[in-house]
Amino acid sequence: MTLVWQSRVRWLMTLSVAVVTLSAAACPQKPKSKVARTAKALLPDSAEQMGFGVRTYLTDKGINKGELLGDTALWYDDGTRLELRRVNLTFFTSMGEKDGVMTSRTASYTSRLSRIEARGDVVVLRNDGKRLTTQQLVYDQVRNQFFTDSSFVLNEPNRQLSGIGFESDPQLTNFRCLRACKGVAPVKVPAQ
Repeated sequence: MTLVWQSRVRWLMTLSVAVVTLSAAACPQKPKSKVARTAKALLPDSAEQMGFGVRTYLTDKGINKGELLGDTALWYDDGTRLELRRVNLTFFTSMGEKDGVMTSRTASYTSRLSRIEARGDVVVLRNDGKRLTTQQLVYDQVRNQFFTDSSFVLNEPNRQLSGIGFESDPQLTNFRCLRACKGVAPVKVPAQ
């Protein structure tokens, strides 16, 4: 009798598995939900801190030389390097008067070196009417100098300069073009 009983138990178990398998196959499949994924991480893994509406001041011996604003900032290297997005840098004279503005899509500010590297649609507007455009520009506060190895266009009230790479003071007066330099300026021809 035990042999018959074991046979019936096996038969019932096989039948149960078959019923479960057929019922699962007969149920309509729910579509798998798609999870929306971002193209890249919002906060890089190595960033120490993230801030919005960030403002920092560039000083020299206690004198405010500039005000650096960023829509978004990421801190790295124990807070000595900032990676900024939507950047606005306002320059001031030693008397505290606004001297010019630089804007860019992104920038890196290293406080140890007192250096800002602006990238992406960089525009410098000086109060004297000069306008510099380039894709990459470095402002070295220690050397008090702008420089780049990218192409640039400098529009002044009476002339236009263009080329690849330059070095200059922040007022864009002591300007040295490095390669492919071109200039356009009106010339007065004396009448005879």
